[in-house]
Amino acid sequence: MAIPVIDFSKLNGEERANTLAQIATCCEEWGFFQLVNHGVPVELLEKVKRVSSENFKKEREDNFNKSTAINLLNEVEKNKSNNNKVENVDWEDVFLLTDDNEWPSNIPQFREIMKEYRSELKNLAKQLMEIMDENLGLPKGYINKSFNNGEEGSENAFFGTKVSHYPPCPNPEMVNGLRAHTDAGGVILLFQDDQVDGLQILKDGKWIDVQPIQNAIVINTGDQIEVLSNGKYKSVWHRVLAKENGNRRSIASFYNPSLKATIAPAPQLIHIDNDNNNNNNKVELISNYPAFKFGDYMNVYSEQKFSPKEPRFQAVRAM
Repeated sequence: MAIPVIDFSKLNGEERANTLAQIATCCEEWGFFQLVNHGVPVELLEKVKRVSSENFKKEREDNFNKSTAINLLNEVEKNKSNNNKVENVDWEDVFLLTDDNEWPSNIPQFREIMKEYRSELKNLAKQLMEIMDENLGLPKGYINKSFNNGEEGSENAFFGTKVSHYPPCPNPEMVNGLRAHTDAGGVILLFQDDQVDGLQILKDGKWIDVQPIQNAIVINTGDQIEVLSNGKYKSVWHRVLAKENGNRRSIASFYNPSLKATIAPAPQLIHIDNDNNNNNNKVELISNYPAFKFGDYMNVYSEQKFSPKEPRFQAVRAM
């Protein structure tokens, strides 16, 4: 079983309707899909690979080799037993790029290249949200407006880029590359390694690989898309396996709501419960999720990221 691959360029031609339907199916049944011919220049992607790898080698690898993950794995290995595994830590080196935080400065052109890349990915995220609007029968720009605290054309939504590496692990069965979770936010765009695999999603009770495809962008929907769609689209459990060979590169960009944004199921997607409409002309509308401030949800998520998502929705409902 392979993750669906969508040719994004076909949205602009005779196959638009079919491509829209394919994306809708991916969002409804998979929560993950891969985009090829997405419009992000290949030359730029090659530069991103280069500066990201240089950054890890020159500025981050030494610190990773002294990290908690390394120390805990060494301790577990010394006290070997079949049940021993490093818990509550990930075999991952990671840092975040936003418009406001400090970026690596010792790699030539890192800032210029990643700034251009982030601009391309942000535009792609906006395109994808408009496609979701269209497929869900929502007004154009509905999701983006919701993420921007209901303000048309504003830029209050959060856009961050997580640069990760998963170095070779001597005992990959003893540690997680990244523990299983769903993503808290909106639309996630991942430029993953095209040589070293390791990303998996949970589909129909089974973990399946997200196959590496050169220069593809992997898309997945986060918890807030699930809420806005009233459950028609689902956020999906995924994880990264530690690997004995290869240094896996992973660059994930997140288009998330503003912390002040109120997120709730779109009114157009709240359905009528006919079973409870007992000929008394009383229409009962069913909303599967509460309305909440995204900042409140993130407070819950920060404590429960690696736990089932349903209690997170219940917790934020009670706030």
